[in-house]
Formats: sequence, structure tokens, C-alpha cells
Amino acid sequence: MSPNGSDRSPRRSMRRKLLSALTLGLVLATATGCSSSQLPRLGMPVPRDEQGKTVLFIWQSSWIAALAVGALVWGLILWSVYFHRRSRSKIEVPPQFRYNMPVEALFTVVPLIMVSVFFFYTARDENYLLKIDKPQHVINVVGFQWSWAFNYEHQVDKKNQADTAGDQSGAYDVGSPGQPPTLWLPQGETVEFQLTSRDVIHGFWPVDFLMKMDVIPGVVNRFEVTPTALGTFRGKCTELCGVDHSQMLFNVTVVTPAEYQAHLASLRAKGQTGFVPAGITTTGVNNSQ
Repeated sequence: MSPNGSDRSPRRSMRRKLLSALTLGLVLATATGCSSSQLPRLGMPVPRDEQGKTVLFIWQSSWIAALAVGALVWGLILWSVYFHRRSRSKIEVPPQFRYNMPVEALFTVVPLIMVSVFFFYTARDENYLLKIDKPQHVINVVGFQWSWAFNYEHQVDKKNQADTAGDQSGAYDVGSPGQPPTLWLPQGETVEFQLTSRDVIHGFWPVDFLMKMDVIPGVVNRFEVTPTALGTFRGKCTELCGVDHSQMLFNVTVVTPAEYQAHLASLRAKGQTGFVPAGITTTGVNNSQ
């Protein structure tokens, strides 16, 4: 009997509390976690382009490695707590591993191998995602407070961020905080995004393409996508860029190549030829020419 008169021992009470805590944690994890269809992707959406598959692989691999390391560390902690508890060993301090050179070398070498493997695969996949390899289309994405403009088939000089001449055959579309623009892409054809900003740092994120990149004044950032699925998807700004940051949204519509060309023709027919200036410093102003 315990000192307070109860017939429950402190050890039994502690076990029940631990079991209750584990049960509550499991309930919370399953109630707020991913659905069965999302579980293999660990919360990421289905990639809608070729490059997104690589991003998903990096995400899944990182989680698998983290869970494996976590399971090993927690297993060693629980093993040590259970097998070296004082009530079992009857000693105050269990045997120590100080100055055990093989064990200390193992603790050094194993993390170095793990970090080296992580670095190799991350660098390899990052180089693939950032490689620009003769894209079939170029779209200059212009971020401004607080919306987006899309210059189709328009090149921006990488060194000085100057708009190149001779792009009157191109077309543009521009949005506003109250009317998000739609970015049109051709299915199965490679598109290079050239990201420029007219005021502050923004973040260009077509969510279902799993690729996000900063849009920085004075810098031209670039990456490629090859859309694989038809449909309309969502996009947003991922940098806190001002009062209406939450309304800096856009849509992404993937269509057939013929429909893509027809859309550019319709923009030209409305007079939206040429391009929206990419490097002019304007704040909250929606200049289209």
C-alpha cells in the first residue's frame, strides 16, 4: 500500500499516466494528420510536373531518415532508462563509457557518414531542379505589391535585369489583389520562369508544382517546370511583403499546347502585347506598360 493509504502503488500510477499520455498523443496525431491517401506523401500535394517528383523524393527521404534517426535515439534512451534504472541495478550511477575510443569513434564517424550522404543527394537534386536546359517557353513572372504579372515568351537580361527588345510578339497578363491573375502553361512542354520584382521581396510558389523561389529586386531567379497534368491549381506569395500579402494569390491553368497558343493570341487580340516592365521600382502601382 502506498504511504497515502491508497492500494495503488506509485509505479502503477506512473504507468497508467504514461499509457494515457501515449494514447492521447496517438489520438491527436491521427486526428490532425494526413489522410490515408496523403500519408505516403507526408502532407505534400500530388506533383503536377516532372520536377515536382524530385522535390517529393527529397521530402520523403528526409522524413524517412529523420524518423530512422529518431527511432534509434529514442530506442537507446528508453533502453538506458529501463535497463539502468536504480530499482533494478541497485547502484546510483551505471557503468560509464568515458574514454572508450571505439565507441567515441563510432559516435563521430556515423554522423559524418549520414551528413555526407544527405549532402550528396541534396546537392545532386538541387542541381537538377535549378538546371536550365533549352526551355520551349519563357515566362517572366513579375511580383509587385500586391499581385503578379506574367510576361509570356519574354526574356529578361540576367546581368542587369533589363527588358530585352523585340518582344512585341509576346503577350502579358496582370492581376490585382481583388482579382488574382491566371498563369497559363502548356502540358508536356518545358517552361522557364524568370522571376523579377518591382519593389520588395516576394515568394513565387505554384503549390502543386512543389517548387518555391524568392522574387528579389535587382535579381533574376530562374527555374523550369514541365507540367504533366491538365487542370487548374493554386499559387501564392510566400514572403510577408506588405499589407495585402494574404491577397497576393494566383491560379495556374495547365492546358494543351494548342490551347496555350490560343490563349496568347487572345491576349494579343485584347491589346496586351509586349510586356509589363520587370525592373521598375513601383510600390502598390499596377503599371502594365
